Amino acid sequence: MDDDELLAHFDALLAEGGTVEPRDWMPDGYRRMLIRQIAQHAHSEIIGMQPEGAWLTRAPSLHRKSVLIAKVQDEAGHGLYLYSAAETLGVDRADLLDALHRGQQRASATFNHPALTWADTGAIAWLTDGAAVINQAPLCRTSYGPYARAMRRVCQEEAFHVRQGYDLMRALCEGTPEQKEMAQDAVDRWWLPAVALMFGPPDTEAGGADARTAALGAAVSRRAMAWGIKRHTNDELRQRFVDQCVPQAERLGLTLPDPAIRWNEERGHYDFTPVDWDVYREALGDDTVWARQRIAHRRAAHEDGAWVREAAAAYAARADDGAAEEAEDEAAVAVGAGEGAVFVGGAEEGTGETGACAVRAGGVAGEDA
Repeated sequence: MDDDELLAHFDALLAEGGTVEPRDWMPDGYRRMLIRQIAQHAHSEIIGMQPEGAWLTRAPSLHRKSVLIAKVQDEAGHGLYLYSAAETLGVDRADLLDALHRGQQRASATFNHPALTWADTGAIAWLTDGAAVINQAPLCRTSYGPYARAMRRVCQEEAFHVRQGYDLMRALCEGTPEQKEMAQDAVDRWWLPAVALMFGPPDTEAGGADARTAALGAAVSRRAMAWGIKRHTNDELRQRFVDQCVPQAERLGLTLPDPAIRWNEERGHYDFTPVDWDVYREALGDDTVWARQRIAHRRAAHEDGAWVREAAAAYAARADDGAAEEAEDEAAVAVGAGEGAVFVGGAEEGTGETGACAVRAGGVAGEDA
């Protein structure tokens, strides 16, 4: 088929709600958009470990420490799932990480903000991971198969993160006045990064100095939805998040730092301060000391872990060599059996033993295991 026929087949597949797999033909623009989105998602998972990870040695109890360890470990796993999904599109994770370290690709700017108190770990899990679940749940049905399958696992684990974050905030709010004050302070600082940055810039076009940027962003969003990569606009998902958080905050006795929040009976949703380009830019924090620190720490960790990657590569190469030798041995046995041999590897017919061949095969299997 020529390119026009392939494109028509691709469009028909998406129109039917089908799934695109790695070996399927896809437009270059679709591939590039997926690589960009999945890479940023993966980068955000591993950068997002840092604010909470800093509190692992300062958790107030063994229970809270074990929960936080599990959460941070999950985030690392999410990064691995997503880098693996990106590699099915023909890129190498080493190149993606290098682009992150060089500033050519970015993680979510949500994590350009510091976790100043223990309550921040609860606010991050409740608010930013809560936003992540709303943002990412539709991606379980995204049009690219490997990404959708990775997201099903990610969302299951993120739901656990939200629950533990809410539980921590509840414990603080039911504690001393100082603890509740600490919880409120954390919400005051993390609300804007969650509501603005976790969902991306506004999809609607704007006037003035932001007109060109807004128009480009809106066009990209429409294309992503047409290709089935995303299923809802940024602003639709943002509204879902606000609708979810307001009653939760009321149950905790906390105040979300937006005086415009109120129930709109006519719309059936909560009103809130719109996230326009000025609000979005205010929340970015791109040039803060924390933003620079996150990347510097990531780069240092990557360099310090080089010996682990080298050892893993050497082990994989040895395993591949062993598998090749095993295949040669099995082929030799098969040839002997085809020639009508009565003895196999020195074993007498009917004894059930296969001598050296069994030892060799068992040894290789043991190494692989």
